[in-house]
Amino acid sequence: MRFEIKRKDFGGRIGSLELGDWEIETPTIMPVVNPNLETVSIEDIRDVGADILITNSYIIYKNEKLRERVLKEGLHDFLGFDGPIMTDSGAYQLSVYGDVEVTSQEILNFQEEIGSDIGVPLDIPTSPDATRDKAEKDLAETMDRLRSIGEFDDLNVAGPVQGASYGDLRSKAANQVSEIGFDLYCIGGVVPIMESYDFEKLAQVVIPTKKNLPVNKPIHLFGAGHPMIFSFAVALGCDLFDSAAYALFAKRGKYITVRGTWDVGEMEYLPCSCPVCSNAGAEDLVDDKEKLAKHNLYVTFREINTVKESIRRGELFELVSERSRAHPSLLSGLMKALDEENWFEKFAPVSKKNAFFYCGEESLKRPELLRNLKKIDSFNLTGKRLLIVPHDFKINTDSSTQIIKIKPPFVYSEELSNTYPFGQSLIANINKEKRKKFAKRLIKKIIDKFGQNFEEIYSIGNQIELGQIKDLSPDEARKRFSI
Repeated sequence: MRFEIKRKDFGGRIGSLELGDWEIETPTIMPVVNPNLETVSIEDIRDVGADILITNSYIIYKNEKLRERVLKEGLHDFLGFDGPIMTDSGAYQLSVYGDVEVTSQEILNFQEEIGSDIGVPLDIPTSPDATRDKAEKDLAETMDRLRSIGEFDDLNVAGPVQGASYGDLRSKAANQVSEIGFDLYCIGGVVPIMESYDFEKLAQVVIPTKKNLPVNKPIHLFGAGHPMIFSFAVALGCDLFDSAAYALFAKRGKYITVRGTWDVGEMEYLPCSCPVCSNAGAEDLVDDKEKLAKHNLYVTFREINTVKESIRRGELFELVSERSRAHPSLLSGLMKALDEENWFEKFAPVSKKNAFFYCGEESLKRPELLRNLKKIDSFNLTGKRLLIVPHDFKINTDSSTQIIKIKPPFVYSEELSNTYPFGQSLIANINKEKRKKFAKRLIKKIIDKFGQNFEEIYSIGNQIELGQIKDLSPDEARKRFSI
């Protein structure tokens, strides 16, 4: 297995994952295929856009007839799929039923025997609500299992990271799993978090995990199959997702959108132009679960492509911000994630071709603003006077005058006016006081650091109260300081 990062934006990335003769572009979704039940044909799944699948090796292992057939035919021929296939180990069954009749090494050996491309050890998925003692015991058992794994010639092995909802345990687990070394890494035990729409907790689980995993390996977020969270999860640093939702929701008559899941029986209009919806009405999907499942797949892959294009354009933050308006809990999750602004700043490009959009309070926590705060330390401000002016104020002065411009929340030296993000920013006329407060913080830092270098400091026509700094009108400033 080889993984190469092609593009980055915010916390997300586009990557190339090579598995033998196959090359998969990430981020991507792996549709879950039930070996006992075909809701959508493999051919149709491929046509929708799937380059990689995931299925459950434990279900195959437990069914004697099915096991013998797959061992004889091989997993790829059995499923009829010419592409990489990942196999899960039965951890989900363990979380639901409390026990499985196989060891971790046995199920990994079986995954290699049937020709799986990526295998997953049998870890212990701990409930997010588990006590710390329970989480620590489960994690210790999982780590013992991972350390005892043997070598495989024809199987890439994923390293699962557990730890319930305890961020420090997730960090510890990620470090330990990284030390063992795996071909890719999985973040498990998060399905109940997503089902309860607790996206703040999801951020608190994923970020400390991601921080402590190798940056050159793909990260799989187990159970994240709804398109409404793809942009958020990609921004947190995840590359691979698996979805059984397309089929499970269809069985319950649920129509997936990027804004949530709707009951198709209550719909009159189909807000989608996929091949299914273009040739059917809402009433046609009520009893046709296969068509409904195919729509669910189409909208799933369409959102993956939207996320990738947003990364390519340098607009991932804007997409996450937009998608977070689909549900209050998703916006709360984004705000919680942005508390890790120093971490996000490591991955944010220094410059972009497109503009910085200020679209809401979450924009105050963007990496560009943290970088603005840090950039002040690199300023070289000396002279006779310092003028603090609105961004659109123009004046020709001599070399003894330094000019600082304000475009709340940005504060920058005049020389940076044509650089990103200062000269490439569009600010919605909202959150005025919060933007001004942020700008005042930057101005205070400038005055504290450079104020003693100037004989005079003036605020020219600003709408921000700058305390002890003397105010001048724009006309008076031009009269006194223009050349």
